[in-house]
Amino acid sequence: MAGKTLYDKLFDSHLVRTNEDGSSLIYIDRQVLHEVTSPQAFEGLRLAGRKPWRVDANIATPDHNVPTTERSGGVDLIVDPVSKIQVKTLDANCDEFGILEFKMNDHRQGIVHVMAPEQGAILPGSTAVCGDSHTATLGALGALAHGIGTSEVEHVLATQCLITKKMQNMLIRVDGELGLGVTAKDVVLHIIGVIGTAGGTGYAIEFGGDVFRSMSMEGRMTVCNMAIEAGARVGLVAVDQITIDYFEGRPFAPKGEQWDQAVSEWRGLVSDSDAEFDAVVEINAADIEPQVTWGTSPEMVVGISGQVPNPDAEKDAVKVDGINRALKYMGLSADQKITDIQLDRVFIGSCTNSRIEDLRDAAKVVKGRKVAANIIQALVVPGSGLVKTQAEQEGLDKIFIEAGLEWREPGCSMCLAMNPDKLGNGEHCASTSNRNFEGRQGFGGRTHLVSPAMAAAAAVTGHFIDVRELI
Repeated sequence: MAGKTLYDKLFDSHLVRTNEDGSSLIYIDRQVLHEVTSPQAFEGLRLAGRKPWRVDANIATPDHNVPTTERSGGVDLIVDPVSKIQVKTLDANCDEFGILEFKMNDHRQGIVHVMAPEQGAILPGSTAVCGDSHTATLGALGALAHGIGTSEVEHVLATQCLITKKMQNMLIRVDGELGLGVTAKDVVLHIIGVIGTAGGTGYAIEFGGDVFRSMSMEGRMTVCNMAIEAGARVGLVAVDQITIDYFEGRPFAPKGEQWDQAVSEWRGLVSDSDAEFDAVVEINAADIEPQVTWGTSPEMVVGISGQVPNPDAEKDAVKVDGINRALKYMGLSADQKITDIQLDRVFIGSCTNSRIEDLRDAAKVVKGRKVAANIIQALVVPGSGLVKTQAEQEGLDKIFIEAGLEWREPGCSMCLAMNPDKLGNGEHCASTSNRNFEGRQGFGGRTHLVSPAMAAAAAVTGHFIDVRELI
């Protein structure tokens, strides 16, 4: 009998039953809640006269709608009425049902996918869900984690189980050594450029090979975060010593004898050597340079030394149409050099790139430099209150402020335009977030996805530049 993949081990160990229609019922160890996808779920519980089945299996924090400017005045100071209602409703629901919530002014508040790992609330070998597609981030911890819809949020609250379909297994192996200035974000953007935004559809993607074995937990989270942009609901990295070291001493992590028992179990959370994958993609690390998206989908990406594609060189009529539409929306021309793209704003943050390592990378680039005159605004938004505190202890905030970047409170910020941080119509933004769809960061906004180091380099030059020239 062939060995099991990591995904199969996680899925099978949480399987409650397999249904006749091919779907499965799996047990969920942890649900993370935020203010956008939970109100209807709580209301559904009320209407049905139900209570959460396991109150302590849920943890919550507001992130999408919270302002990232001064907010000591509390929820009542949120200007947008819909945002205010959503944050207040989350507070009220968590109070009513007894669910642990890190409220807006709690120092542990942050973006759900940053807050949950740093608390140790999602452990290796567990299953985790959240009403947010980028829950795939948590697969970096050796957990089976993915986003769900609002009706499923209610179902998990009520039953601690989820109806799902088992996925196929894909291995993406990146071997070799990354060059100077090439980061986890560049790796995942390159992968999406290779396999496309539908390349992982129907698969759970395990990221393996030299590059991921040597990558930090923060880098692994960045990569798994964007597995969803490659079409997969799940991204995974096998557990190793880097994973175990990350969890030791975190608030929700096991302690004492239980820690030793947990570590012993966690060491088995790897794909067996004889496990068979349904698809394997192999990439050479040496082929990856700093990446920049030029279009309106994460797969529309090239290296910094490249140029905007020319639709005349494309044979596929559907792709030609997509390129033409993207060029029109983005205000770019065929064969334009990536380094000639002028920028208006810079955003360093989001669940993809707002951890301490990301902020350190950006600070190294801007230190001793100034934001370019043509940049209207450059934001740095830490992923949580704890990240913010650590950055300030290291003096990173001072480096950013001296260079002319704005140092903000934690939240989703300009990633998705559900709060005051938005792009104006036609503005180009170097963004460390995960999506560059039309209007994603504001009506008519033009998003270019990059790493924190590349965004920082763009901030101080006013256009895209190979960060390797500055470090």
